[in-house]
Amino acid sequence: MSVRLYIGNLPEAFDAKELDALLANVGKGIRFKSVTDRDTGASRGFGFANVDDPKLADALIEQLNGKEFGGSTLRIEISERRDARPTGAAGSRVGAAPAAARKAINKVVHADSVDAEAPDPRWAGELSKLKDLLGKQTAAV
Repeated sequence: MSVRLYIGNLPEAFDAKELDALLANVGKGIRFKSVTDRDTGASRGFGFANVDDPKLADALIEQLNGKEFGGSTLRIEISERRDARPTGAAGSRVGAAPAAARKAINKVVHADSVDAEAPDPRWAGELSKLKDLLGKQTAAV
């Protein structure tokens, strides 16, 4: 099974071939993928490497973590899978609203006071269609 490594603190503009050559100096079987911005396509300063051998992954961390590359000090560590990260306030993104709050943002309030006998305004159109269908039906007895 391959090991996934986080490689961070990459310079804003770096040559991927140069980084691949640096990784290849440690060993073969290292595949690196840089994370880019969706809009601009520019590097976000980090990426992930898949390494076939766990011993090679340890050697990569030992040799390159803290090494200077393009004016920045590389940060290399074993990446945690998304499902292994903590959930809740500590593990959520900065500024991200919880799922319940995001759903509540799009809610439309039709009236401040609701009449108990009045139909729900969200279903008014469906209710009128149903009344029309029932009115057109005739049952032979």
